[in-house]
Amino acid sequence: MAKGKGSSAPLQLHAILGDFQLLLILFISLRVLLLLVFQPFLLQGVERGITAGGDFQTYFQIASLSDSAGMPLRDWWSEFPPLWSYFSVIVYKLQPNFTGFSMLLGIVFLVFDIGNLVLIRKIASQVYSAETGQALAWVYALLLAPLVFVFWTFEVVVAFFMLLSVWWLLRERDLLAGIGIAIGTLVKFTPLVLLGSMWRYRKTRQAILPTVVSVGIVAAVYAVFFLQNAAMTMPSLTAQFSKASYQTVWALIDGNYRTGNFGPLEDRLDPQRATIVQGNPAVIPGWLRLAAGVVIGVFVFVRTRRFDAKGLLAFAGISLLIFFLQAQGWSPQWLVQIIPFILLCFPTRDGVILVVLLSLVTFVEYPFLFIRTGDTGGEITGSLVTPFATLVVARTVILAGICVGLYRILRQSRDRQGLVT
Repeated sequence: MAKGKGSSAPLQLHAILGDFQLLLILFISLRVLLLLVFQPFLLQGVERGITAGGDFQTYFQIASLSDSAGMPLRDWWSEFPPLWSYFSVIVYKLQPNFTGFSMLLGIVFLVFDIGNLVLIRKIASQVYSAETGQALAWVYALLLAPLVFVFWTFEVVVAFFMLLSVWWLLRERDLLAGIGIAIGTLVKFTPLVLLGSMWRYRKTRQAILPTVVSVGIVAAVYAVFFLQNAAMTMPSLTAQFSKASYQTVWALIDGNYRTGNFGPLEDRLDPQRATIVQGNPAVIPGWLRLAAGVVIGVFVFVRTRRFDAKGLLAFAGISLLIFFLQAQGWSPQWLVQIIPFILLCFPTRDGVILVVLLSLVTFVEYPFLFIRTGDTGGEITGSLVTPFATLVVARTVILAGICVGLYRILRQSRDRQGLVT
């Protein structure tokens, strides 16, 4: 029998690393087995298992309002957009116990994260080479942050629609990109920043239709809920922006040393409770931060000189980071949106180390520090204040440094074929 032929051939390193189907098997099996071994459950109201430390219990509690109070954005307000609000209720109706609810969510989120893995490989293969695409797929599969957040939050769903929209933009399927941005926005608002890439990398007449479609879909969905009950629908648009600052340099200035939370579950029955700030008011007004972000964004928009595929990736990435840096709060799960753009824009050893460093700073902050705040009601106090402030500043510097790196990419003069102009 010829060597290296047939299913019984010995495994070789280059064959393993180049086999995407094998990578998928390992990627899926690791996550499914972790979910089976560390099944989520509640013990005297305390979350245990693989979802401990995440938001699944919060999702479960909010969705449980559907048993007594009706449906979200109609009978009670939700801080989340309609698509996620209703999807979580559907999952709750299918599995009205925490373990079943969490395991079903974990499986659904895993499907979306498989999509993220596939899209990272496809995008990198188109922008660079098939070898780079496969390498970045392996890197993503081995990173801790995406794995953890599959069982903590729905951020992988947001990341999927952002990457899918970027893929369609790269393929010049602009209408599909607009639809992808709209669906992502109905899960969480951040995909809207991709409209800036639409206008920067397309002529005005090409950008109008997909923008109208994207904004129109979101507006039409919200219009339905506003017609039913505007008072309960409005917090879906405003509640996240009404929070006190948290886990950012703005929070340090304001003296807010806790995570960003809302009040008790029953508050969602009263729309007025959505406007109550759970912490110190902002020293620097939100409108001023947003205005500064817009000015920086316009500056980048005007100064962009690179118009090839990598330029589009860099522009989308810097748009996302500018939005995050001006926001009053920071959530660790945002790593899931940021990491793909770092890998795709810096597909080097330094890019991977940057992701690891950012992940380390993020996880030391939460849950490592915050898990030690049980005696203070979740507030950073005493000896924890200095390391907390140091981590917040370090993370902000890292994100700002990534923005500088992306801006330098955008200042390189390249046309659509990647040629120097």
